[in-house]
Amino acid sequence: MKKYAKIVLLLLSVLLLYLFFWPVPAEPISWNTLDAPAYSGKYALNNALDSLKIIPLDNEEGPEHVVFGEDGWLYAAVASGKILRLKPDGSKLEEFADTGGRVLGFDFDASGNLIAADAIRGLLSISPSGNIQILVDEISGKPLCYANSVVVASNGSIFFSEASTRFSPDKWGGTFEASILDILEQSATGRILKYDPENKMTSIVARGLSFANGVALSRDEQTLFVNETGRYRVWKVDASAENIHADSSGSKMSIFIDNLPGYPDNLMRGSDGRIWLGFAKPRSKIVDMLADKPLIRKMILRLPRFLWPVPKAYGHVIAFKEDGSIVNNLQGPAGKYPETTSVTEAENRLYIQSLHAKGLGWLPRSSLK
Repeated sequence: MKKYAKIVLLLLSVLLLYLFFWPVPAEPISWNTLDAPAYSGKYALNNALDSLKIIPLDNEEGPEHVVFGEDGWLYAAVASGKILRLKPDGSKLEEFADTGGRVLGFDFDASGNLIAADAIRGLLSISPSGNIQILVDEISGKPLCYANSVVVASNGSIFFSEASTRFSPDKWGGTFEASILDILEQSATGRILKYDPENKMTSIVARGLSFANGVALSRDEQTLFVNETGRYRVWKVDASAENIHADSSGSKMSIFIDNLPGYPDNLMRGSDGRIWLGFAKPRSKIVDMLADKPLIRKMILRLPRFLWPVPKAYGHVIAFKEDGSIVNNLQGPAGKYPETTSVTEAENRLYIQSLHAKGLGWLPRSSLK
């Protein structure tokens, strides 16, 4: 018995040494969070997304961002690195370009070039014929780490988010894995950047964000709306700001919508003044409980990845107005359509974007109430 007791004690000692001292890439810090809002009121529980119709994508998956081109076709960035295009009814699906990376967000400029935030390759310009040009892949001599979302202003200025300067998808197992590392660490290195195509210069607009994500312009293009995924909120940022920090932003940067019920992802302008926001995942009680416990979060990172506190699949998109009011709230509690990143609104349809779904979801626009 003593022999077995010694073996058990030795194994426990090795396990404790591993949990406390094995090196991990993240250095979690403490932060404060509010209790998650209930699924009631403006976030009232419903199953509107359970009736999604699916457009097959020929074995491609993850239509993370979907935008209409001036040619009337739908363009969709998928997990393989390809950008597909198809007719609004889902017909004539074809490959438009393959970046060899992973495009997470894109927009079109006045010349019809597709401006893509590729998490692995950087900020790209793809011509109407499919030729790819790298616009930004480094800043001040350091590689761009995790380009995420992009919006093009009417004057040609390109605003885009760099989700993290700590964890790049090509080094840490992909976009999803790198995002988990960054959000569990909470070092808030995300930033909003501006690229000027005239002088080919890139500048910092805002920094200090915990996984900077979706970016949208206000109607007058004086303000940027920015999703801070890691802290469940949307910011308003003066589009003319220069290198401001979220912790000392003053009048140039302020929290617009706080304490959201999930991890906000993309932002897309719709009709009637709506801005659509999608939640990649719902909030996790475990993750919120560990906000001020960085040591435990570091121990969790030493566990196999299937034991990490990744929230369950839960479809959820909302739309808000520029005054901050929530005007639409569509949910799919069963998670049949995973990681609903946002909505692309057309005259007759709502196309639901997704990080991992095996098709493009849509609802009749008449579903809006």
